[in-house]
Amino acid sequence: MLRKTLLVIPFCVAMAFPAAAETQITFGTNWLPQTEHCGFYQAQESGLYKAANLDVKIAPGGPDINVPLMVASGRYQLGMGSSFTTLNLLAEKIPGKTVAAFFQKDPQTIVVHSGQGVEKLQDLLKKPIMIARFSQQEFWQFLKAEHGFTDEQVQPYTYSAAPFLADEKAAQQGYITEDGFLLGAQMKQPPLSLLLADYGYQNYATTVFGHGDWIEKNRDAVAAFLKATAEGYRACIDGTAKDAKAAILAANPDHSEGLYDYKLAQMQKLNMVTGDEGLPIGALSPKRVESFFATMSKAGVYAADLPYRDAFDFTFVPAE
Repeated sequence: MLRKTLLVIPFCVAMAFPAAAETQITFGTNWLPQTEHCGFYQAQESGLYKAANLDVKIAPGGPDINVPLMVASGRYQLGMGSSFTTLNLLAEKIPGKTVAAFFQKDPQTIVVHSGQGVEKLQDLLKKPIMIARFSQQEFWQFLKAEHGFTDEQVQPYTYSAAPFLADEKAAQQGYITEDGFLLGAQMKQPPLSLLLADYGYQNYATTVFGHGDWIEKNRDAVAAFLKATAEGYRACIDGTAKDAKAAILAANPDHSEGLYDYKLAQMQKLNMVTGDEGLPIGALSPKRVESFFATMSKAGVYAADLPYRDAFDFTFVPAE
């Protein structure tokens, strides 16, 4: 009788305490699938999210998708943004929280033709630069506040390379992860890309953010999501994220294998994910956010009394 009783007990315990249900998370990216998203796709495709008891759906972005709005409305639980994202939400009295940054360096560049007398950022002072309207409210404000650029320099940027390629004196915004590949193939000499992060631009890129209420109610799930994503990015920068590469190329046929490999090489070479200090993957620094906010409030992007720290949670992946 004793043996039969012992056999029944585990079954009863299992029935009384069923396995916890997976937390469902829809994560919205900032653009179509691309190499920069590698860590998320690797965590998804290799089963890291599943092993963390998460049911994750990656929702690709695009020109008509407003990720902050999707997060604020609850349609997405988490989204991809930048340092600006939750500061903008906070300015609108929406309690967004940035919880991690998977790019310590923003890929933003100003790109020019080689051999035109431009070697450093200061060489572009007073020269015309093609800047998109959206960018004029972000990194352009940094260039004005910290480096003396002026709005008189701004020329329209329509996301077409044709005007730049047609004029050897031209300068335009770009990304360090793709300038050399997309523009270089159409030029006699490789373009020169000036990475704004090298000149003090402290914007975090490829961040993870969510609505503050959801973050607080699901802290364990958020921590698990960030840990799994960090493992995914570690595989990416180690060159072992084959699952992510296959998934991204399948989901975005316009993203060629050559472009994927070039972007990844840039991410590795320039320490985009860990920064030059070798920080924990996903780290957020209060000091860096304070400095970034000081620059942007000086530029008039945000009111000086905005409680900027409310837009970030530094406890998930501390930088210090």
